[in-house]
Amino acid sequence: MSAITVPVLDARVRWSLRIVDADSEEILADRTSDLVCETASIGKVFLLIEVAARLESGALAAGQIVEIPAEHRVADSGLLYLMENQRHCVADLALLVGAVSDNLATNALIALCGLDAVRAVATTLGYRDTSLLDYIRNERREGMPWTPSYGTGAELADLMRRLGAGLIVSPAVSAQVMAWLAVDTDTSMVASAFLLDPLAHTEPEYEGMVLRHKTGTTSVTRVDVGHVRGPRAAVAYAVCANWRGEEDDLRAPVLAAMRELGEQIRLVVTGRARDVDALA
Repeated sequence: MSAITVPVLDARVRWSLRIVDADSEEILADRTSDLVCETASIGKVFLLIEVAARLESGALAAGQIVEIPAEHRVADSGLLYLMENQRHCVADLALLVGAVSDNLATNALIALCGLDAVRAVATTLGYRDTSLLDYIRNERREGMPWTPSYGTGAELADLMRRLGAGLIVSPAVSAQVMAWLAVDTDTSMVASAFLLDPLAHTEPEYEGMVLRHKTGTTSVTRVDVGHVRGPRAAVAYAVCANWRGEEDDLRAPVLAAMRELGEQIRLVVTGRARDVDALA
């Protein structure tokens, strides 16, 4: 398979990225992929793995109503904190995490499973430099973990490849996690190049692509990890960008580079060059 050319990346940004052929495991692109980055909400994937595993074992029931501990109430990302009814079942909370990276649903499920158990998921899967570390917080004060989650491009690309192959815990657990990730509405990063309907792409959509992904965002972070299959090939990818400590907000050059990488991924999985004139 043809390699993907990494575009010129802004040197002020801390990058960790890897793109692999999801079937052969061939590395198609790599840039400092062992560098550890803040990954914002990406660690929620490990929470979804724990929840799916407990549903499969019977330790949790999909319809079980979850109470939200008062000390873990948060706002910002998501919908649950805006809803009149905030008592929902395990399956619906997991769906909210997959769809809108819901912070309140995340904290409810972490509290249900136990933070230590969720933290242990990544280690159990063999990852050394990638994990969910903490609850989502309204503010991160001294003495708290430095970030809600962290990771490397290499390990996150491998995670998405293994999920796509049904190799995380079991085929059923992998499939359930991918089903939750299928409804992710944030296609602003790498996935922006796929031109999918952000609200409806659970089935093959534009140019026959099927996307399963998770994004993470803070004021100094953009991360997109995913698995995309088209009529020609399948790719697993992880692109992490941090610019903490910089005076400028660098989201514009970061998102431009992510979209350029996404465009090359689209070409690999579909085999179709884009008609630039038709887009003008």
